[in-house]
Amino acid sequence: MHDSFGLVLVILLGIAAQWIAWRLRVPSILFLLTFGILAGPILGWIRPDTLLGDLLLPVVSIAVGVILFEGGLTLKLSELRHISRPLLGLLTIGVLVTWGGAALMASWILGVSTSLAILVGAIVVVSGPTVVGPILLQVRPKARVASVARWEGIVIDPIGVLLAVIVFEIILARNTDATTTGAVLGLAKAIGVGLGLGLAGAFFIVQMLRRFWVPDHLHNPFVLSIVIGVLVGANSLQHEAGILAVTLMGFFLANQKSVPVKHIIEFKENLRVLLIAGIFILLAARLEMKAMEELLLTAPLFLAALILLIRPLATFVSTLGSQLELKERALLAWLAPRGIVAAAMASVLTFQLEAVGHPDAHLLVPIIFWVIIGTVFVYGLTVGPVARRLGLAHRNPQGVLFVGAHGWGREIAQAVSEAGFAVQLVDGNRTNVKKAHLAGLPAHHGNVLSEEILEDLDLHGIGKLVTLTANDEINALTALHWREVFPRTQVFQPGPREEDSERDSLPLNLSGRTAFNKTWSDLASRFSRGARARTTNLTETFDWESFQKHYGDLAVPLFLVDSAGKLRVFTDKEGPTPKPGDKVISLAQDPEDTPSGANAPKDTPDKKVPLPGPKPSPESRQPAATKGREERPS
Repeated sequence: MHDSFGLVLVILLGIAAQWIAWRLRVPSILFLLTFGILAGPILGWIRPDTLLGDLLLPVVSIAVGVILFEGGLTLKLSELRHISRPLLGLLTIGVLVTWGGAALMASWILGVSTSLAILVGAIVVVSGPTVVGPILLQVRPKARVASVARWEGIVIDPIGVLLAVIVFEIILARNTDATTTGAVLGLAKAIGVGLGLGLAGAFFIVQMLRRFWVPDHLHNPFVLSIVIGVLVGANSLQHEAGILAVTLMGFFLANQKSVPVKHIIEFKENLRVLLIAGIFILLAARLEMKAMEELLLTAPLFLAALILLIRPLATFVSTLGSQLELKERALLAWLAPRGIVAAAMASVLTFQLEAVGHPDAHLLVPIIFWVIIGTVFVYGLTVGPVARRLGLAHRNPQGVLFVGAHGWGREIAQAVSEAGFAVQLVDGNRTNVKKAHLAGLPAHHGNVLSEEILEDLDLHGIGKLVTLTANDEINALTALHWREVFPRTQVFQPGPREEDSERDSLPLNLSGRTAFNKTWSDLASRFSRGARARTTNLTETFDWESFQKHYGDLAVPLFLVDSAGKLRVFTDKEGPTPKPGDKVISLAQDPEDTPSGANAPKDTPDKKVPLPGPKPSPESRQPAATKGREERPS
C-alpha cells in the first residue's frame, strides 16, 4: 500500500480509536491495539517496517521520550508529603517483588530461557502514564490513591527501562567477550547522565524563558527541540539514559517557580494524544500473529499470575506500615496496566537480541503484547467497579466544588450537602473559610487559580464546579483553569454584570456555562433582603407550575435533584424541566414575608436550610457592598 496512505491511515485509526474509547468510557489502548492488529498483520494495510524503514525505532524512541517528559511535567513535589512512604515502597520493594515474581513465572509457565525470563520480568515492571492516566481520569478515585498511582506510573518507567537495559547488557556480555561488571557500571553511568542532562536541560529552558530570549509563539517548539536534544544526547552517552533524563527534566520544570509552564503542559498533552495514537498503531501492526498464537495457551496463565498473585503481593508488601488504608492498598493492587514503554522496549530489544542470536528473541514482543492487551483489558474494564465497591470512587460524581465561601455561598452549599451530595468550598478569605468549617462544611483556604490547589483538594465525589465570586473575570479564569479537571458541560458561573459589556464579547471557550440565570449582584441582593436556600419537594398536587405561581419572582431556582438522584444546575439555556418526584433547591423568600404575600398558600412542601452554628448577625444581612472584609468573596 502506498506510503502516504499508510501514514494517513495510522493517524485516522489512532484518532478514531481514542474517540470511540471516549464515547464508550474505556481505555483507548484497547481500540488502538485492536485497530493496529487489524490493519497490520490481519489485513496488511499498514506495514511499519516498509512505511518508516530504519526510522521506525528512532521515531518510537523519540515519541516515548516526549510522552515521559509530559508525564514528568505532571509530578508535583508537594504531593510527596502525603504519599512518600507508600510510593517509595512501591518503587523499591514493589519493583523487586514484581521483577522476581514475573521472571519466575515467565520461566515456569512460558518455558522461556532464564535470561529472557529475567528480561521479561524487568520490562513488565513498568506501567506508564499513557494507560494509568486515562484510567484515573475515568475512575477519579480518592486523591491519595490517585496521587500514588500517577507517581508510580510515571516514575517506574525509567526504573523499568534501566532494569531492562542492565539485564540486556548482562545477556549481551554472556554472548560476547564483555563483562557483567561493565553492565553494572553502565547502569551507574546511565543514572548519572540522566540526572545531569535532565537538570541541565531544565535549567537551560528556565533561563531562556525567564530572560524572554524566546518569543511566546516559539515556546512550545523550543521546549520540544530541547527535549529531543536531551533524549538523543543522553542516549548517545549511555544506552537508554535518555528516558531518565527527559522524565527528570519534566519533573524539574514542573516544580520550579521562575517561569510558568502551564502552556507547555497543554501543548505536550495535545501532542501526546497524536504520539500515543501513532505509536500504538505502528507497534501493534508489527506483531506476528504466528508468534502470538504460539503463546495462546500459556500467556493467559502468565497474565493471571501477574494480575492475581504478583501485583497484589508486591503492593501489600511494599505498602506495609504506610498511611494507606486497607481498601486503598487493595485498589492499588488492582491497578497495574502496561503500556507504550513496555511495547517500545520489547520492540527495540528484540532487534538487538536477534542480532546476537538469542534463541528465544522472537518471543519477547508477543509475550509483552499479551501482557499489555490483558492488563489493559482487565484493569480498564474493572478498576471502576472495584473502586466504587471499595467506596473510593463514584460512577457519576454529582457533588459540587463552590468557589466562594461567603454567606449565601455557604447556605447554598449547605442545601446541596443536605440533599445528599458531596460539596467542597474554596475561598481566599480565611474568615469565610473558618465560618464554613463552623457550619460543618469542608472548605479550603487558597487561591483557586494556583497550581498547588489542584493537588490539595480532595475531589472525591465532586463532578461540578460553580464559581460564586463577585468578579466576572475571576469566575471566567477559574472556569478556564479547572477544565482540565471538570468537563466543560459541568463548569458554571453566575451571569455577567448587567453594566459590564466586556463579557458579552468574550468567546464562549473563555467562560463557564451561565448558572441560575442571575448575576452575582442579584443573588447577593436577594440574600440581603431575606432570601434563603430552600429545598422544595414537587408532587402531583404541588408541581413545577404551582411552585412558580407560589413564588413568582421571589425564588431563583438553583439546582434540581431529579428522581434518579442526579443533581442538575438551572442555566440560562436548556435548563432542566422539574417533574413530580423531583426536588428544587432555590434561593427564595417567603411570599408571606412580602407586602403582597398575605393571601399566599400555606402548604408548600418547603424545607428551609438553616446554617449550623450561630445565627447570622444583622450585619451579615447587609448588601455585599457594605459588608466588612470577612464576607467578601475572593
